[in-house]
Amino acid sequence: MAEAENIIDVVDLTVGYDGIRLMENLNFSVSRGEIFGILGGSGSGKSTLLKHLIGLYRPFSGDIRIFGESMVNAGERAKRDLRRKFGVSYQNGALFGSMTLLENVAMPLEEHTDLSREEIKEIALEKLRSVGLEKFADYLPAEISGGMMKRAGLARALALNPELLFFDEPSAGLDPLMSADLDRLILSLRDSTGTTIVLVTHELESIFSIIDRVIILDRESRGIIDSGDPRLLRTGSEHKWVRDFLSRDGMTLAASSVRR
Repeated sequence: MAEAENIIDVVDLTVGYDGIRLMENLNFSVSRGEIFGILGGSGSGKSTLLKHLIGLYRPFSGDIRIFGESMVNAGERAKRDLRRKFGVSYQNGALFGSMTLLENVAMPLEEHTDLSREEIKEIALEKLRSVGLEKFADYLPAEISGGMMKRAGLARALALNPELLFFDEPSAGLDPLMSADLDRLILSLRDSTGTTIVLVTHELESIFSIIDRVIILDRESRGIIDSGDPRLLRTGSEHKWVRDFLSRDGMTLAASSVRR
């Protein structure tokens, strides 16, 4: 059986901000069509790592290769071309409040393509339709719910038909039903298009229902404490903290955090 193609390769990566090193010498890869999770305790550097992966931060050292090309060493034009190949859905949707949902979704198309205004509108409407928001195309972000903003953010991330999607805490702030709906949408997207998905999350339901493989960041050791199928790690990890984290044994986890 052929080996899976890697969409992302992280090599000896050291990341942080303001001179503070949060994670050192990280090595991992993400395979095509995989739903890959970045997990860890509070302050472990999950979102910081994600910002490095999408090129918002420059690492202290190491490399990030996306589709075989270095995000770290690429020139501005090459980096722009790389960014066109992936979409990002931020925790709060990151929608522009003065623009309608349709205008928000149309933005990447206006920035990165030479399509006509009508073609852009048609594609933006199709993306809103794919997340169940076509009827809200003319609404402003302030006029819709938090869950709808998350879906609108996803529609914008999908505007350029990316092969790779990044999510930062997609279910944060949602009630269980809305969170489950979003999980189903993400899973359906992967299954129908083969899109590779990388997400930062702490939601157990999402971790066990849609994620194929995870890395778990550890603040104390400033590295990856464990990796693999989260369903197996929940009972099979050699690290008690990982087992507690994935089973949410609150009292044990709190004591473990204090000890560490």
